[in-house]
Amino acid sequence: MELIHGGDWAGQEERLGNRSIRDFSANVSPLGVPDGVREAICRAAGKIDRYPDPLCRKLVQKLSEELSCPEEWIVCGNGAADLIYRLFQAEKPKKVLLTAPAFAEYEQAAGLVGSRIYFYELKEEDQFQIQEDILGQITPDTDLVFLCEPNNPTGQCTKHSLLTAILERCRECSALLVLDECFLEFLPDRKERTLLPYLGQYPNLVILRAFTKLYAMAGVRLGYCVCSDAKRKEQLMESGQPWGVSLLAQEAGVAALSEQAYADRVRKLVEQQRPILVKGLRQAGFTVWEGKANYLLFRSHDGTLGKRMEEAGFPMRDCSNYHNLQPGDYRIAVRTEEENRGFLEALFCVSGKKAALNPIASGQSEGVCGNGMRKNNEAKYYDSGHDVECRKEPDLRGTVPYFYAGWF
Repeated sequence: MELIHGGDWAGQEERLGNRSIRDFSANVSPLGVPDGVREAICRAAGKIDRYPDPLCRKLVQKLSEELSCPEEWIVCGNGAADLIYRLFQAEKPKKVLLTAPAFAEYEQAAGLVGSRIYFYELKEEDQFQIQEDILGQITPDTDLVFLCEPNNPTGQCTKHSLLTAILERCRECSALLVLDECFLEFLPDRKERTLLPYLGQYPNLVILRAFTKLYAMAGVRLGYCVCSDAKRKEQLMESGQPWGVSLLAQEAGVAALSEQAYADRVRKLVEQQRPILVKGLRQAGFTVWEGKANYLLFRSHDGTLGKRMEEAGFPMRDCSNYHNLQPGDYRIAVRTEEENRGFLEALFCVSGKKAALNPIASGQSEGVCGNGMRKNNEAKYYDSGHDVECRKEPDLRGTVPYFYAGWF
């Protein structure tokens, strides 16, 4: 079976051995699981002899308070992916409109129920942003439109006025609009961008979210969707097994919703570190699409770069299997300052690039000798006019670089 997503830590360990790996292929919080969530899972472990609540009542109540919407509108699932497949199973749409590129599971789920799939191709010259001409592709025979805000893998957002126009156009055509907001929680202006306030007016709207990304709960598997159409919600619940959300996941979700300080720290970190990665990628000569989320899409024109970066201990998401992207396109997560430094050093070394850096004071940065030369596993970096060149490709697994201090 060919895996089409990032975050394949088991495969990485199998290929690289049990070494230090900094995974830039998975877009989860770089701060790890919140302490409150860990503690909740440990407490819940004492109750795993019980069946989980099939209605997720405690979690739904907490979500209702958090989202300011009725409990009757909320359905929980075993991650967002579970709900995507259940949505298509419940709706069985004949004609589906997807953007390209977009998260692969939309197409996979549509194909399983025999949907005819049409693509709205996002254009490079538009920075991969949806334009108003999408409205003409939503026709009376369109059954379902699936959008991702921010888009995965581009990180781009659609103008709010256009999103509402798409929603209205879907209603005119009796089409369902499914809006994946799994990454929206990373954005400072998330409350202004979400379509949650429109749910009451538009029963043809379904909003999808997950705990995976913001709270680093990928292994827990917990997501939810919100819809004001009671019949649609009932069909969605009936399309999956009754115990789809484990007891541990439910307790973890309740605890996560109380971790507001943690969530704020994650957002602040992403906002601080994303521009630094953008600058580093561009100085390496790559094309970068500066999105709004906790990841970046860049073009290297080098289809082997991903393999070499993984061998250096920094796996990236190869985006060549996305519709409308090409070999040499990669997506990377925004992680901690230390990890981002390591990534940039590895990137410059394995790609044989030079970096025009901000001044490095001789001997002031850790690992930099007084003469401006730094050794790391026998690799030498020469600071000459602030151009740093890697003369020998080192084994970078488990190392922490410091010569990019001027960027941080």
